[in-house]
Amino acid sequence: MITRIVCSIFALGLAYSAFAIDLTDAQRAEIEARIKPVGESCMQGDSSCGGAAAAASSGPRSGEEVYNAACMACHATGAAGAPIYGDAGAWADRIAKGTDVLHDSGINGLAGTGMIAKGGCMNCSDEEVIAAVDYMVEGSQ
Repeated sequence: MITRIVCSIFALGLAYSAFAIDLTDAQRAEIEARIKPVGESCMQGDSSCGGAAAAASSGPRSGEEVYNAACMACHATGAAGAPIYGDAGAWADRIAKGTDVLHDSGINGLAGTGMIAKGGCMNCSDEEVIAAVDYMVEGSQ
């Protein structure tokens, strides 16, 4: 009995799989369009990606740009105990330690806290991280 049921299910599966194989070119194109990658990663100078890759940055990003790209995730929400941008009370003790300490914390992170090196922005230069720290301090005094 069980063997008969299994064979029936198997036969039914084979019958349905035949329909999946008989796709029109238009149907195949629609499926390919739905599952194609959203984007591509190209190295600078690589023209095999359908055009020239984006040119390198024209210079360092501003503190605000770095904040919006990387720091905001924690410093806008207070995630992992991060002082919220604009909250003078949360920043007061940190600011009192001096800008060198704040810059070092931004670049190297703080052990035992949620602050990781460069706030996780590994493509940020030290100067960009310093600019972001200065931006947050200025906006939180």
